[in-house]
Amino acid sequence: MCKNDCSWNLTADRLLQPVLLFLLRLKPSHGYELIQRLAQLDLLEGEADPATVYRNLRRMEQEGLVISSWEATGTGPARRRYAVTPKGDELLDAWMVAVRRQKEKLEKFIQLYEKNQYMGNTQGGENCISEG
Repeated sequence: MCKNDCSWNLTADRLLQPVLLFLLRLKPSHGYELIQRLAQLDLLEGEADPATVYRNLRRMEQEGLVISSWEATGTGPARRRYAVTPKGDELLDAWMVAVRRQKEKLEKFIQLYEKNQYMGNTQGGENCISEG
């Protein structure tokens, strides 16, 4: 068990932007629909707070990553519909490069850890560092 905080929790705060851009690339959506789709994907640790989602959407719109337009519905109030921009597409692609790079590093760490666990080396850790 971990004595320190080692939950390695990739929170909504860190991954929310690329996930929102991805969802909007798939389909322009209203904020409420995005919140539902976020929950269905189960990519984030815990539920995304609606206020955080809307705050990120507003910030991303100010940065030119998404655009929005008001859409009137039959009986309810008008809702804001968000869509990704070319700049947002570019940023999502850059996020994917970074995520893939991080994935490779994490996989390497897991391999080194498991190799040393099987060797019975629970202290020192020199075996994994000295080998290529």
